[in-house]
Order: sequence, then structure tokens, then C-alpha cells
Amino acid sequence: MGGVASIPTDPSRRVEVIAAGYSRTGTVSTSLALAKLLDGPVLHGGTQILVRDDYYCQLWIKAYAARHAGDKAQTLKLVREATAGFVAVADLPPADFIPEMMELYPDAKVVLVSRDPQKWWDSIAALSGYTAPWWFNVIMAPIPGWRWLPSYVSEYSRSTLKLAGLTENTDSAAQLIKLGGPHILEAHNEKVRSHVPRGQLLEMKLSEGWGPLCKFLNAPIPNEDFPFANDGAAADAYAVKVLTKVFLVWLGIFSTTGAVVYSGFWLWKHNMN
Repeated sequence: MGGVASIPTDPSRRVEVIAAGYSRTGTVSTSLALAKLLDGPVLHGGTQILVRDDYYCQLWIKAYAARHAGDKAQTLKLVREATAGFVAVADLPPADFIPEMMELYPDAKVVLVSRDPQKWWDSIAALSGYTAPWWFNVIMAPIPGWRWLPSYVSEYSRSTLKLAGLTENTDSAAQLIKLGGPHILEAHNEKVRSHVPRGQLLEMKLSEGWGPLCKFLNAPIPNEDFPFANDGAAADAYAVKVLTKVFLVWLGIFSTTGAVVYSGFWLWKHNMN
């Protein structure tokens, strides 16, 4: 969360770079760096899911469903629509569709940022291990885009369990924490390596800064510091925005409902007199 929240205006632009790292591997920093180097809209998946409308979140959910059903043509169609106009992508869901992304954009360069698997898992577990109470879906229902978040989380959790070789029939994020572990990150990275030609893949650490990335993309090194961003802090900051918006929406609902009830009562009492 907290990455580039741009929306493309030129659908003819194609994806040039795929930041294939799993969530919590510096995807915010990578997306910010790519936006600087490529001078175009970058799809940071976690951010886009939260800032776009219902249709966009549903688009990715449908892409997952099509892939689960084995409908390759429909999966490609949906992923193409979801990524059209962006010059680069980062984070989930795009990073969860690497085979499809490489088929759609065979000339794209791929960046895979490495991170210590145990530290990564501790970060992911802290994020995904939270089980929302039953009323969470209720309070999110009036919020455009966000009402589909539970379904989206269910889909990528199910996908990640399969990636890790876990065949239990479940789509629960809680099961991901129960059955997963640090090995999931390496399984994801191996999947990326298996689908990307060696000459199109850069594996790097964020601590290396601009150097490897600029050399890989044949771009000049910017005269500014590399955008080191804390994915966790960015997610927390965005969570505050989400909760604030939820509060304001429900305040509006209760205020409107209260006004309608009061007006109805006043009219009823006036007519009775």
C-alpha cells in the first residue's frame, strides 16, 4: 500500500517493466523508482485495489476465477484490461500473474527484489494473520471498491497456498498463516525465474539503490536519493485513511437516516394536528 496511485490516460502504452517481487519485498520503493525512471503511470497493485472503483477490484477477482477454472484466454483478457496503459507494474495482484504477464508483454524487463525470507514472513504473517470480525464486511459494504476486499484477499491467499505446494482445499487467509512459512517467498521467486528469460531478469536488493536498476533499464541515474519507503509504514498510513473514510461514510449514512426519520416524524405529527 501507499505506492503509486496513478491511473493511466493513454491505453496504448504497454508494460515495459514488471516488478515481480511478492508483497512486502520493497514494492512501494520499487514502484516509486520505476515511476521516476520511466516517466509514466505505474501500477502498484495494493494501492490500485484501494483507490479504484468496484469494477477494478472485481476485474482482478474475475482474473483469479478464470485462472482457477483453467480458462487461459479469459485470464489473459482480464489481466490485459487491468494493466492496460501502465508502463510498469509492482506488487500483487500483477506479481501473482507472472506467466500471464510474460505472455502479454514478452519484451518486458523483470525486476525481482530479494529479501530475507524469515523477515519477510514475519511481516506478511503480521499483516495476513488478522482475522476480521463478522461485522467488518458489513461496515465495508457501502464503500466503493473496498466492499470487494475480502474476496480479493481470499483469492490471493488461495493462490499463495497453491504456490507453496499446499493442496488443502481452503481459500482462507488464516489458513495461509497456519500452513505457510518463509519458503513461500523462495517458491514465488523460483516461479518468476522459471518464466522469465535470463537476459530479461534483474535480481537485486533495495540497498543497492539506483545503480543496478538504472544499468538494467539503460537509464541515467537520477540526481536524487533512491526512494526507500517502508512498506509496512505505508500500509499503516493507508489503513488510517481507510478507517477515516469508513467513519465519514457511515457518519453521512446515519446523519441522512436521522434527518429522514426526523422529517417523517415531524410531518406525521403536523398532519395529526
